[in-house]
Amino acid sequence: MKKIIAAIAILATISVNAQTKYEAAMKKSLIQMDSAKTTADHQAVSAGFERIGDAEKTQWLPYYYAVLALTTAGWMDSNLDKDQNAEKIKSLCDKADALTTDNADKAEILTLRNMTATQQMLVDPQGRFMSYGMEAGKYLQQALKLNPENPRAYYLQGASLFGTPEQFGGGKAKAKPVFEKAADLYKSEQPKPLYPHWGQARNQEMLDQCN
Repeated sequence: MKKIIAAIAILATISVNAQTKYEAAMKKSLIQMDSAKTTADHQAVSAGFERIGDAEKTQWLPYYYAVLALTTAGWMDSNLDKDQNAEKIKSLCDKADALTTDNADKAEILTLRNMTATQQMLVDPQGRFMSYGMEAGKYLQQALKLNPENPRAYYLQGASLFGTPEQFGGGKAKAKPVFEKAADLYKSEQPKPLYPHWGQARNQEMLDQCN
């Protein structure tokens, strides 16, 4: 019995140490992502998160943040090849999605798929709306269905409405209540350690533009 108890204690210690190492690596990479300024910076951060994911094999969050870094680069760099960037993003999203069965987690991944498809659509809005624009909308609706309390999904929905001309069902008046919904959800959100919490400041900026 003593040997069994000792073995259990050793396994528990190994598990705790492994988890501590994972959390430390994630926190370090998150700090690096917050300070990233260039496309190359974000790509390097993404590669770092991907390495964490490949080493852990059971964690979806490293792949999620690898994607978030690449989508951030997509928003900031007008010269970035959005289609090439999207291919890498889709592969990482698939890896993340395969590692979780939780609806809230999958909703977070869908918000990234939405942003990626949106970036591809914006390369040629008129020519690509029926393909990538519709795809972006589909991902957002799926995210909202899986988790109606996700503030990032409402923020992205508001941003989409804000950027859509009034004659096509968008505009500030349509976007404002959606940004307000997101703002309320951001205030009440209590994410678990390492979990996504981005978008609140930008949502408020967009809401201010609607007033």
